[in-house]
Amino acid sequence: MKLENLATEPKLLKMVLDDEWIVEQYEEPIEFWAYDKQPLEKFVRFANAKPGNEDFPELLAFCKDLILDESGKPIIDGDKVLPTKIMMGCLNKVVEQLGK
Repeated sequence: MKLENLATEPKLLKMVLDDEWIVEQYEEPIEFWAYDKQPLEKFVRFANAKPGNEDFPELLAFCKDLILDESGKPIIDGDKVLPTKIMMGCLNKVVEQLGK
């Protein structure tokens, strides 16, 4: 296989948060979308950032770019925020997908 065959445009993937506590609290699974791959420089910066260091604000901005609606637009924008547990669940799902 030629390497150029693996270079493709990112695709939107549907992600589902369906942990028992989510379905119990929200009465249904929560859906969002994310791209199946990210630019390497963003992914590496994301993977190495830790709460409390100087990269953390950039990490938060990157998170906003990860959690999308079905048309590929960020869900978190302006004054909109997600509950912390939901945000962490979304990030875990995206990182899990990026690791494949």
